[in-house]
Amino acid sequence: MSESPAAASPYEVLGVTPSATDEELRRAYRRKLRQSHPDVGGSAASFHAVQLAWERIGSPASRAAYDGARYPGATDAGGAGRAAGPATARSASSGVKARMYGHPGGHSRQRYLALLREWAGRGTTIDDPYASDLIRSAPREIRHRLAKALAEEATAQLIAGLGIGYTAWHDVATRDDVEKIDHVVLGPAGLFAILSEDWGAPVELRRGELVGDALEPGEEPLADFAAAARILAKSLRVRFTALIVVAPDEAVTEPFSLPSRGRRAMVVVIPRSRLVGVLRDGIAGMERGSFEKVFELRSTLQNGIRFVED
Repeated sequence: MSESPAAASPYEVLGVTPSATDEELRRAYRRKLRQSHPDVGGSAASFHAVQLAWERIGSPASRAAYDGARYPGATDAGGAGRAAGPATARSASSGVKARMYGHPGGHSRQRYLALLREWAGRGTTIDDPYASDLIRSAPREIRHRLAKALAEEATAQLIAGLGIGYTAWHDVATRDDVEKIDHVVLGPAGLFAILSEDWGAPVELRRGELVGDALEPGEEPLADFAAAARILAKSLRVRFTALIVVAPDEAVTEPFSLPSRGRRAMVVVIPRSRLVGVLRDGIAGMERGSFEKVFELRSTLQNGIRFVED
C-alpha cells in the first residue's frame, strides 16, 4: 500500500470510517476479504490490499501507531508561499548543482492549503495542515494536491543534482485557462517539459492516454499536459525534445512512450528512478539535442518564461 497522501487509506480499503469500533473494523475486514478473494471473482491486488490494510490497523497497537504517524515529507519545505524567482543551487559538499529558477511544488502546496481551508469551513482553525489524521480524512482531491506537491519537490531534487550543465524552471505559467508546466529542463540531451504526478495508485497506457483506479472517468492527463506544453512552446518559439511524465516507481514499473505526432513531441512516462538517466542520456527514439543549442536556448527561455502566481 502506497504511503502517498493520495493513496487509499487502510480505512478506505476496508470501507469504514476512522471512527469505526474494533468490532466494526473486524467485520469489515472479513467481509472485504471474502469479496476480494480471487476464487470468488476478486483480484490478487485487491485481496493483497485488504490484507495489508488489516496489518496497518487491525490491532489496537498498529492502529494507534498508524493514526499517530505523520506523513513523511509533508512539511512546508522552506515556505510554500515564497515567490518564484532565480535560485542557483550550490552546495559546498556536493559542488555546483543545476541552475534552478522558481519554486517547485509551491503552487500545488498553496492549492492544497486553500482547498483544505475551504473543506474545513470558514472560521475553523487548523493548527497543523500536515497532520496525518487531517490529511487522511480529507477528500481525495485535496490529498492529491499534497501528493503532487511532494512529487514536484522530489523531481526538483533529482534535477538539482544533474550538475551545472543543466538549467531548470519550476511552476512555469502557460495561459490563465491552462495548467502550468511543473518543470522545464534544458541540458545537453535536449529541452524537456516535465509533469510530476502521484495519483496514489498505479497507472497504465490505454489508447494513448493514462488510466488507473485513482483517475476520474474522462480525466486525460497526457492530453492536458501535451496541450499546455504546446502553448508554452509556441509562446517561447522553441521545440521540446520530449514531454516527460514522472510518477512514483510503484505506480509505473516500466517506462512507456507515445511517438511524436504532428506538433506534439514524443511523450515518455517513466518511474522516478529513471528520470536522471533520461535527462542525461535520452531514451530510444528520442532526438538528442546539442551542446551548442543549450547556450542558444538558455537566454531565450530565461527571458520568456513566466512563473505561476501563488
